[in-house]
Amino acid sequence: MTRPPDGGPDLKQYGNMKKVVKFGGSSLADAAQFKKVAEIIHADESRVYVIPSAPGKRFSGDTKVTDLLYHMYEEAKEKKDFSKTLQTIKDRYDQIIKGLGLKNFSLDREFDVIEHELLDDPDEDYTASRGEYLNGRIMARYLKYEFIDAQEVIFFYEDGSLNLEKTTFTLRRRLEKVPRAVIPGFYGQGYNMKVKTFSRGGSDITGSIVAGACKADVYENWTDVSGFMVADPRIVSNPVRIETITYRELRELSYMGASVLHEEAIFPVRHEGIPINIRNTNAPDEDGTWIVESTCQKSGYVVTGIAGKKGFCTVLISKAMMNSEIGFGRKVLQAFEENQISFEHMPSGIDTMTIVVHEDEFMDKEQRVVSAIHRLAGPDSVEIESDLALIAVVGRGMKSTRGTAGRIFSALAHAHVNVRMIDQGSSELNIIIGVENEDFETAIRAIYDIFVLTQI
Repeated sequence: MTRPPDGGPDLKQYGNMKKVVKFGGSSLADAAQFKKVAEIIHADESRVYVIPSAPGKRFSGDTKVTDLLYHMYEEAKEKKDFSKTLQTIKDRYDQIIKGLGLKNFSLDREFDVIEHELLDDPDEDYTASRGEYLNGRIMARYLKYEFIDAQEVIFFYEDGSLNLEKTTFTLRRRLEKVPRAVIPGFYGQGYNMKVKTFSRGGSDITGSIVAGACKADVYENWTDVSGFMVADPRIVSNPVRIETITYRELRELSYMGASVLHEEAIFPVRHEGIPINIRNTNAPDEDGTWIVESTCQKSGYVVTGIAGKKGFCTVLISKAMMNSEIGFGRKVLQAFEENQISFEHMPSGIDTMTIVVHEDEFMDKEQRVVSAIHRLAGPDSVEIESDLALIAVVGRGMKSTRGTAGRIFSALAHAHVNVRMIDQGSSELNIIIGVENEDFETAIRAIYDIFVLTQI
């Protein structure tokens, strides 16, 4: 059994240790990647339940199988000939089967069913889910593990949300009888008994659900990067890796754009206190990043991570003596609720209140919202400003380190970046900074430099 990396949780090394392992699309793009995955699984006998994604891109310019499936659904829905796309998808899987040397194994029957469904009554969720389903069939045969169709063990409510109670109960009973299995990611059974998918990247959630249901010791999520980086490598050149991060820190970073793991994948394992280990399929000896409930491990830096998004706008509401008017904030937020707009942040002053929203959600409804604010709250004025980017500086070490905010603002001033908004929660886990869209990358590099490179 493998030894946990330095800085990782002190996991038991003997007994009935159990790991759930999920592999992303790039890890299963072709037969060569399948072989790497099989080596990883067989290298540790505790890796008992496997969650595969659909085949991803094999090279730059290639198309993910899930994208091909969505395209095929559109063709079928519009009554167009989808046979060419279907054959392209079938060829991808046939190449994997041939490359793995699987004798007397074929997906012809499954493709006949898919074709019939598309001709009879095209369903988007069913079509999109077949990428994971077919990859799961191949993986189960290659590993000689039992195949469990996710539609039989993962359930959704009528509103599309996960029925975690029923799912956990059903999975737990099923897995008690199955020592090793492959369960496809991304989908389950909807309220109408048909296939229902998660949002894109939902295989991460499936893996987390399975890990929680079987009370795994570790949930390993294998992808094409060696864990989380302190900053986006597309913005900062060769950023350092985060060794250990808490669920709360990860939630903040995922929400603000860090996309290694689906943000909803945290909840099923967090409830059970199961650590997540993000690993690199193409570099399996690297430790990756450990995601844990809590830790006494000290980060090498004051901040754990820096992430952000562009495309926000602010709605500034001003009214004299606002602070003494009971219910004023509720009335303002009601204007956004009536127009189905969620807000991101709400910094406020004595006579001012600022609502930060996604610009693309707000733009077409802005005048209706302004009218509703005037009707409900009677403000003195309402001002809208656009082109705002939000940056989250997150770290459990910030609470015990004096001058963190000062260092951030000093770095931004030195980089000639104007700060338009500041918001910090009472937990002192993160600081949100608003800057111009055009200053976004410059700001992230400046914050990274002062906390990681110079550490002054």
